[in-house]
Amino acid sequence: METDESDVFVHRLKELTDEEKQRLEAQNSRLIPEAKAQKLEREAKRHWDIFYKRNETKFFRDRHWTTREFQELINFNPEQKIVFLELGCGVGNMLFPLVEEGFDNFYFYACDFSPRAVEFVKSNKLYDPSKMSAFCADLTTEELFENVPEGSVDIASLIFVLSAVQPASWGRVARTAWRALRPGGTLLFRDYGRYDMAQLRFKPGHKIADNFYMRQDGTRSYYFTEEELANVFTSAGFEILENSYVQRRTVNFKEGVDVPRIFVQGKYKKI
Repeated sequence: METDESDVFVHRLKELTDEEKQRLEAQNSRLIPEAKAQKLEREAKRHWDIFYKRNETKFFRDRHWTTREFQELINFNPEQKIVFLELGCGVGNMLFPLVEEGFDNFYFYACDFSPRAVEFVKSNKLYDPSKMSAFCADLTTEELFENVPEGSVDIASLIFVLSAVQPASWGRVARTAWRALRPGGTLLFRDYGRYDMAQLRFKPGHKIADNFYMRQDGTRSYYFTEEELANVFTSAGFEILENSYVQRRTVNFKEGVDVPRIFVQGKYKKI
């Protein structure tokens, strides 16, 4: 039996054990060379496309938790028309659970860096072109606004996306989200937190820069502090509604697994 225990919201960094400090220090013994780091940046789209070619729609779980964590998704008059934008939709793991829950008053925009991921979204049996539009876009460029009018979105989401972007480009992504939202619109955010177990497990040879790593498949991941995210989104013009670490445990009693996870969750309002 596998369970995800309730989220615990805190405003402090995890305290590392001596063993965990040693693991992080060991990562510095062999860093990724600058030339390779630049190559990873140039080929980021290709690596994500290969990821979806290999894993298709089977890797990520559907995100049925979003309406529980983000009440903004359900606190509307059912007669009110809502424009929702998923920034970095993958294969639709957030989009289609919302569709299944009957969000009939929503119009959905969904974009992703990977053309292959977008094709999986469009081939899903729940995809309805009259109620949604899926397209490929690089969030660090102007591409989004070829499909989404500026200032037209009520709610946007950025769920486990910013961590895959190099730190120098975070501000551009945040500003893209800000431009897409109408005044008073909300951006919903969750991503990997500093000292998450996945960060601690990286071996030497995978670290690109402080808290930024390359996975085996060439995709990348950053592990955030709440202070970093507060600075990114306030600098882009957002007001912070929520910005906290989320601690949770994934437990599998059958296999004797008890895994602590650390995420960062935020809600940011366009003012």
